[in-house]
Amino acid sequence: MAFHCPGCGEQHSCTVGEGSGRPRWGWNGDLDRPTLTPSVLVTYNGPDAGKLDEDGFRAPPAICHSFVIDGQIRFLTDSTHALAGQTVDLPEISA
Repeated sequence: MAFHCPGCGEQHSCTVGEGSGRPRWGWNGDLDRPTLTPSVLVTYNGPDAGKLDEDGFRAPPAICHSFVIDGQIRFLTDSTHALAGQTVDLPEISA
């Protein structure tokens, strides 16, 4: 299952269902109001990822961390994009 994230602008893919190997998410089976468990945590090369600050420390990767619950994305406050701490409707998903 995949969706375009309006927070970081990236495509997030979550493997759902039974199986072994890659991490898998629980899914409520609803394509209109999906819920995925556990949270979705993505690190990516955001605009400041890996740059040195004035003290010579390298910035960490950008973070997009969210829960997908009942067709909405609830962005956690450790996300580094502008939607951190907000809840928005989930764009159309592809299964």
